[in-house]
Amino acid sequence: MSARNWMRISLGGLAAAAALSACTTPAAAPPTPAVTAKGSPTSTATAHNAADTMFAQMMILHHQGAIEMADLAVEKAQAPEVKALAQNISAAQGPEIETMTNWLTSWGENPSPSPSGMPSMGHPGMDMHGMSQEEVMAQLEGLTGTEFDRQFLTSMIAHHEGAVTMAQTELAQGKNPDALALAQKIINDQQAEIVKMTDMHASL
Repeated sequence: MSARNWMRISLGGLAAAAALSACTTPAAAPPTPAVTAKGSPTSTATAHNAADTMFAQMMILHHQGAIEMADLAVEKAQAPEVKALAQNISAAQGPEIETMTNWLTSWGENPSPSPSGMPSMGHPGMDMHGMSQEEVMAQLEGLTGTEFDRQFLTSMIAHHEGAVTMAQTELAQGKNPDALALAQKIINDQQAEIVKMTDMHASL
């Protein structure tokens, strides 16, 4: 065989090998699918215990009482600073009621339990120096002027003290992170308002 023919055969073999190699190159492997968790635990948003449920249900009732008192003060208070305070209380606690109602719904709990089935009186934080919401409202309805302002502040201070007690119980016994965070916010906000109302009361 001539050197020229040998060269042709060699080059042809190399070309065939290259073509075969190109045809047999494996396709890129598909991306590995993400591993999904099996039996994912209950999300933090809905994980809760009985203390969280009681806190939300009772604090909704408590906030509703504060708003009822505040709305009356917006109407009847004589001192502008008392009227402004009442407006702020109502504006702050309304959205918190909505937040807690949404929690209870997402937890599968009753956001509006029957008042007759709730231990409102006798529950720590729900009375105001031994007076019920109805008794306080009846007392305030019969007052006017500075006398109303002073009694409103006295009653609202007691009401805030009750909210702080309820929030402290939640911090000690609750589980849900959102409920615990709101409990701490209530303590901070309402203790600051207690100081403000005490100063207002002293200046009347």
